Amino acid sequence: MHVDRNAEIEARHAVDTALAELGEGEKTWASLSLSKRADLLGRVRDLTVEHGNEWVDAARVIKGLSESSPLLGEEWMSGPYAFAGGASTLIHTLTALDSGNSPLASVEFGSAPGDRTTVQVLPMTMYDSLLLSGFRADVWLKPGIDAATATRSAGLAQREPTRTGGIGAVLGAGNITSIAPLDTFYELFAHNRVVALKLNPITDPMLPVLTTVLAPLIEVGAVRILTGGPEVGTYLVQHPSVAHVHMTGSSITHDAIVFGPGETGAERKAANDPILTKPMTSELGGVSPTIVLPGKWSRADIEFQAEHIATQRLHNNGYNCVAAQAVIISSAWDQRDEFLAALRDALDRAPGRRAYYPGSDARVTGALDSYPRSERLSNGRVLIGDIDPGDETALLTTEYFAPVLGVVELPCTGNSFAEKAVQTANDDFVGTLGINIIAHPSTIAEMGDRFESLLAELRYGTVAVNTWTGLGFLSAAATWGAFPGHTIDDVQSGIGIVHNALLIDGAERTVVRGPFRPAPRSLLAREWALTPKPPWFLSNRTAATTGRLLTAFAGKPSWAKLPAIFASALRG
Repeated sequence: MHVDRNAEIEARHAVDTALAELGEGEKTWASLSLSKRADLLGRVRDLTVEHGNEWVDAARVIKGLSESSPLLGEEWMSGPYAFAGGASTLIHTLTALDSGNSPLASVEFGSAPGDRTTVQVLPMTMYDSLLLSGFRADVWLKPGIDAATATRSAGLAQREPTRTGGIGAVLGAGNITSIAPLDTFYELFAHNRVVALKLNPITDPMLPVLTTVLAPLIEVGAVRILTGGPEVGTYLVQHPSVAHVHMTGSSITHDAIVFGPGETGAERKAANDPILTKPMTSELGGVSPTIVLPGKWSRADIEFQAEHIATQRLHNNGYNCVAAQAVIISSAWDQRDEFLAALRDALDRAPGRRAYYPGSDARVTGALDSYPRSERLSNGRVLIGDIDPGDETALLTTEYFAPVLGVVELPCTGNSFAEKAVQTANDDFVGTLGINIIAHPSTIAEMGDRFESLLAELRYGTVAVNTWTGLGFLSAAATWGAFPGHTIDDVQSGIGIVHNALLIDGAERTVVRGPFRPAPRSLLAREWALTPKPPWFLSNRTAATTGRLLTAFAGKPSWAKLPAIFASALRG
């Protein structure tokens, strides 16, 4: 006990020291011009690219991947690539503000149902149009906010850089390695708060490379990185020097922080009597659905989209807050059996990997216990079939955070199916972080304006059409977070947003769209999309090489770098 007490004292001293240094660093941060902040970001971006191999190698060790695994593409894309892209877009934002312009001065605005204005955030450059041909992302503003208002208000706290917001505590995630540093960016720039970043113990091996990459911000006293267990996190968030808390994790962890653990915490939650009274934002995941609209698909379409859904579930072995957990299909679709057989095969033959995330095996066992008729596939995967959403079912209310996928069938077709599927996703699923919709272009065309109206009816923070919501995570200028409206005592997928590197005010959601088919089939079908199999697909053989090349490109875009990227992508 004496050793434990000494360790606790030492950990608290580390927190106290970090917060004292951040208190002084806040003064320095307030004095930095926007151009100086942009310079710091440029150094962070360059260090990210320079040390990308170290970043990915640390992630590889955490996740038990081999040095030659194509799955390292996931770590490149969702690690240094995403972070370097976030830095670059924030530099654009700060540079625009510093010159007296809005970050949205040159964006394309549009409209969406319900008196909504949209902001196109992908593609933003010619490079985007080439590298992600056929893909698009739009931020939908809350109803009533027009383009002129959005243009004036973009920049958030960086519109008044000398007015800082104190110290923010960021509790990092344990799954995707760019989440913690990207959340740190958002505290620093959207809210103008210096940051105490507490790493999740799973990602402690990332400490050396994150310390290196964030060194420019650490040197000016704007960031401090802490490690340790739950007791360190509790001491940090309750510390009187901390003005705001942001976390990424589960709603269970959120409630333990806000209301306390155990029965006492449950009682306090029921009474909405939090022990943590300072402001808190969060990104907490949930049960994400994928809606498959019935249509007339070719065999190649069925196989590609089955692999697409398998990727949505099995990327990072299912340890993603926005991993698809349930597929909603029509039981009356005449290609139902063919599609389900292809989905089962895609799940079964996807590359195996270690179940590195704590509790994964127990959650898989829990799914098997809840659904005795479920199928056990290779590498510990589970497929649960024929769920009736009218029943009280764990599949729709428990985020398994493991390689478990279920199938929900609705006995209708056509527009009736689409409307019922949207209602089911809104009313029966826990969480509002992200939803995917897969639909043949002819089906979307036949639905006309009704399709866009259904998108507007969905209560999710990111909506993906013929792509995965993970693209929204990777798109630096897109918003990421739950649909607005949750409260501290009914938090579901969280409160607030992150990423949003254009610092848009008044965002409601992000809608991302992609081609139904990869190139060259997309060209033959006149979709005019040049992108082959995306590098985040599980079966992409050159994903690691493509991810590494894209990261270098994100650090310093160049026409000369494109041929190698295209060649690697085509070989995938």
